[in-house]
Amino acid sequence: MSLSHVAVIGAGAWGTALAQAAALAGRRVTLVARDPGFAARMAAERCNPVYLPEQALEDRVTVAGGFDALPDCDCALLVTPAQVSRQTLGVIGKRLVGIPVVLCAKGLETATLNRQSEILGETAPGALPLVLSGPSFAHDVAAGRPTAVSLAAGDAALGDEVARALSGPTLRLYVSGDLVGVELAGALKNVYALASGAVEGAGLGLSARSALIARAFAELSRLVVAMGGQATTLGGLAGLGDLTLSCTSAQSRNYAFGVALGQGRRVGDLLGPEAPLTEGIKTAPVAAALAHKHGVEVPLVEAVNRLIEGRLAIGEIVGQLMTRPLKRESED
Repeated sequence: MSLSHVAVIGAGAWGTALAQAAALAGRRVTLVARDPGFAARMAAERCNPVYLPEQALEDRVTVAGGFDALPDCDCALLVTPAQVSRQTLGVIGKRLVGIPVVLCAKGLETATLNRQSEILGETAPGALPLVLSGPSFAHDVAAGRPTAVSLAAGDAALGDEVARALSGPTLRLYVSGDLVGVELAGALKNVYALASGAVEGAGLGLSARSALIARAFAELSRLVVAMGGQATTLGGLAGLGDLTLSCTSAQSRNYAFGVALGQGRRVGDLLGPEAPLTEGIKTAPVAAALAHKHGVEVPLVEAVNRLIEGRLAIGEIVGQLMTRPLKRESED
């Protein structure tokens, strides 16, 4: 299978960064923006003037406008927000039959509780699904700073081939066979990043934040395994690596949003047309529903939902968590 031409669908910060990385890996890249006008501006200025204005596009990157302008390609990266994946695939799904499609959004569909690969299976059943996840920020990848991520694939040979095609001098892909685990870990860590940010915003201290991350890892592990993921995945890049980065860095949109919540601001005041995408807000209620469906106790996810809904302040939530019945650390 030749993977010389890669299409990146979605021209936000992450899509642009992945287009840059694929170009540095030697691929010919078409970056497909939703808005033809924005695509024309990117092509003229040879950068992403809204999300990555400081980073010039690589010469191998061509910009196209409108998802219906998706060219014939050997591999596609879907980098649109999780909640619009189905809509986007409704437009381009027939063009993806028989080619690898790397799913890059870290989120679960609110209406169906579906993972991104399940959405792809329904809308483009002939596509070959892979999932990209792990500790990575768009600005780092676009600037060529060393980054390592997981690439999950049900077909090991396909995973190896796509990893070789996309890995370059600054982006290294490690192949995993655990599609479910990598996908869930990438989505759910955004919920815990909200919680970690809230602890920071409330000034509860680094000890509290470290304890939260450790308990979040345990909770995440229980839910992922209950849903068919592998425990070993949680110790890798898509699990511990991404959870740690997202729960400790102000560059994380979910962490920053959580900080604001911990300072007493309300969700409605923070969301708006110009607000950065915060997938954890949409994923939190889905995570709670999935945990209930699979019989898994998730007190941290439930706490985040109470905080998002404005039912309790962070201090009250922490008080409830601290007074839960004592258990051995290895217990659920």
